[in-house]
Amino acid sequence: MPATEMAARIAPKSPGGKYEILLIDDHPIVRQGLVQLINQEVDMHVCAEASSAREAMKLAESAQPDVAVVDISLEDRSGVELIKEFGQRFPNMLCLALSMYDESMYAVRVLRAGGRGYVMKQEATKKVIAAIRRVVGGQVYVSDAMASRLVGQLVLGGNDSGSPVAALSDRELEVLTLIGRGLGTREVAERLFISVKTVEAHKERLKEKLKLQGSTELVRFAVQFTLDQGNQAGT
Repeated sequence: MPATEMAARIAPKSPGGKYEILLIDDHPIVRQGLVQLINQEVDMHVCAEASSAREAMKLAESAQPDVAVVDISLEDRSGVELIKEFGQRFPNMLCLALSMYDESMYAVRVLRAGGRGYVMKQEATKKVIAAIRRVVGGQVYVSDAMASRLVGQLVLGGNDSGSPVAALSDRELEVLTLIGRGLGTREVAERLFISVKTVEAHKERLKEKLKLQGSTELVRFAVQFTLDQGNQAGT
């Protein structure tokens, strides 16, 4: 997995010697708190803020940050997909995911996408500075529990989550999550910029992989999954 390999420490691009940070989150209050937290550090500065993936892509090009802190749940696009595109267009920019969702479900996906770390939102005020320092130092940041799980997977092979959802592709998980939020097929298609036919194909694969009988069971499963993720984030 390339994202877990050690890399050299990066030097700040700014003449002032500060690491420039791009914040991407669609919640203004979350961004405000992170700006205050990061700007207190003598060697860090928030150079730009974005509330959407589209805005983030423009700012990444103009501001040329050292690190992008990316919320996984953006209104217009999955943060995982955004991290993938960042890696293609801005290979020297490091990405750190920030999410309300349980890292056991998303951290590996973020690392595979090219991200260098994963921080749970409820721990952001305690962990985000340490996470940024870890990634600019050429390392990967995940919780101790997640690190142990990753080592176990590396040694034993496969995945040990015990959940059929873990076997879904990133796009299938994205479709499942949007269904769980109450979006219909056409709304999912518009959100993901794909055809209705493609969404229907994803739904069929979801039913097959999750061993569900019919669309009603899929919707029920998706809603429960989304609720469970929210409950885990709140604990």
